Amino acid sequence: MFLASGFKPMRVQLNILAVLLGLFFGLEDVEADGIQPLSRIAIEKTVVSLDQKSFIHASPSILGANGEYLEWVTLEYVSSNPSIDDWIGVFSPANFSSSLCLPENPRVEAPYICTAPIKYQFANFSNPKYKDTGKGNLKLQLINQRSDFSFALFSGGLSNPKLVAISNSVSFTNPNAPLYPRLAQGKEWNEMTVTWTSGYDINEAEPFVEWGLKGGDQKRSYAATLTFDRNSMCGAPARTVGWRDPGFIHTGFLKELWPNRVYTYKIGHKLLDGTIILSDVYYFKASPYPGQNSLQRIVIFGDMGKDEYDGSNEYNNFQKGALNTTKQLVDSLDSFDIVFHIGDICYANGYLSQWDQFTAQVEPITSRVPYMIASGNHERDWPGSGSFYENNDSGGECGVPAETMFFTPAENRAKFWYSTDYGMFRFCIADSEHDWRSGTEQYEFIEHCLASVDRQKQPWLIFLAHRVLGYSSAEFYAVQGSFGEPMGRELQTLWQKYRVDIALFGHVHAYERTCPIYQNICTNNEKEKYQGSLNGTIHVVVGGGGASLTPFEPQIPNWSIYRDLDYGFVKLTAFDHSNLLFEYKKSSDGKTYDSFSINRGYRDVIDCVPDSCPRTTLAS
Repeated sequence: MFLASGFKPMRVQLNILAVLLGLFFGLEDVEADGIQPLSRIAIEKTVVSLDQKSFIHASPSILGANGEYLEWVTLEYVSSNPSIDDWIGVFSPANFSSSLCLPENPRVEAPYICTAPIKYQFANFSNPKYKDTGKGNLKLQLINQRSDFSFALFSGGLSNPKLVAISNSVSFTNPNAPLYPRLAQGKEWNEMTVTWTSGYDINEAEPFVEWGLKGGDQKRSYAATLTFDRNSMCGAPARTVGWRDPGFIHTGFLKELWPNRVYTYKIGHKLLDGTIILSDVYYFKASPYPGQNSLQRIVIFGDMGKDEYDGSNEYNNFQKGALNTTKQLVDSLDSFDIVFHIGDICYANGYLSQWDQFTAQVEPITSRVPYMIASGNHERDWPGSGSFYENNDSGGECGVPAETMFFTPAENRAKFWYSTDYGMFRFCIADSEHDWRSGTEQYEFIEHCLASVDRQKQPWLIFLAHRVLGYSSAEFYAVQGSFGEPMGRELQTLWQKYRVDIALFGHVHAYERTCPIYQNICTNNEKEKYQGSLNGTIHVVVGGGGASLTPFEPQIPNWSIYRDLDYGFVKLTAFDHSNLLFEYKKSSDGKTYDSFSINRGYRDVIDCVPDSCPRTTLAS
């Protein structure tokens, strides 16, 4: 194994050289997209150049003694020939040699490392004099990812890495522990699902949720278990350097909940010897009955991604975007009831370790409120995989990790469209990475979702999708001349026919709100306080969750009311059946920068507007 004891790398040098002589699979089709930071590392070019005078040591070696899933590790290192482009990679499992990799090309027998690190940082990050002294120390944050860790010192930069030294191994007390609970609405209004990740297969332990009304009796519901393997991936890097075992994904179904009541729960496993492994206590509030008249608060955003609190892997401006959005939501957990993350979830782009990192980042949110996701191009798109767009944006994942890691009440999770009710709201969530046009299966779903809602009981009808199927003045859309996805507005007739109130999209990393609009024409001249019928649909782009910002076209279209090139999210508050408040909040401070309200009665909801008037007869 790639292990070294203390400060004595010579003890493992011969072992390391031996295991590095294992077969290595081909990496010719690995394609860096210029965004995912791990793709910048040419790991396939690694040369083993262990130096007796260099070392790296990690402490403490045992983490999570009190059940913590997140710990800080201190690294001390010395290089005999320091350079400004020296870097440190974090590898998990600790043995990262090619001897453990399955060859995809038997003709390639080079002694290369075959797996990317889960994170990295430059050796001089916190040591300005590193180049002169060759000495440094670094603090890195680790999460429990079901395996041990080791740290490697490289010279040669990211493009021509040379392996100089390898640390001792570090591990969590229980690497298999049940972690990162993720709530989601079930297929019925009174059902909540709890999904979590562990290292326990069903042959080793029985997964369950222990739950009940807060302060009441608790019961156990057994959970289903899923996973996926390398062969489930569609291409590189997900099948090659980006692959990492995802562990086991468990989902428990908590049914027949009382509306708006608070429940407590624990996730756990019963081992074969009878030992019970239990998490901490979590709690959630059950969803309101469809049509129930109570205060209901919704948060919506897209394109958040993940970043590291320790500053490693910084790219794409994620440090100030994703973490700020996460922090604002964590700090205001008591002010909203459900979250919709409408695509481009974590930007793993084929580096599977990043899904664990993301679920750990959002765990304070997902363990408390339902976290509903939609499919984006960075989850689904891959040539020849059935996606509507033939690009490489998923890094070979072709939707599998997203569909497995998060539960959605879709009939078929590979077809990522679904509806869900939350009190006075009906949400129709489309999958913009599959064909939505007239005559398709998804088009039929969308129409059924919009047509089947009882607007007297659920007056607030919301459409969600990742790509902008409506209106956006983003620069790249303006260059295309479409101001939205080409063919996207084919759905306008449905939105108008069924009087969709608001359509929200991600994909464009910014915020923009339109007037109520139909066929490029504003149907209402009001901008802040809408009374009565909107006569059209308000389109909102809310893709500023965290990813690098997308510039706007300089010329502002007449239908664009408010634009903001910044990070933020939307909050909808339904006070009752007649009053809705819309707020756009910035992630930097949580303050509201754009807002409008809607006040209307049921008569206004069913009012006849252009292209939505039902047929009538003169007969008495």
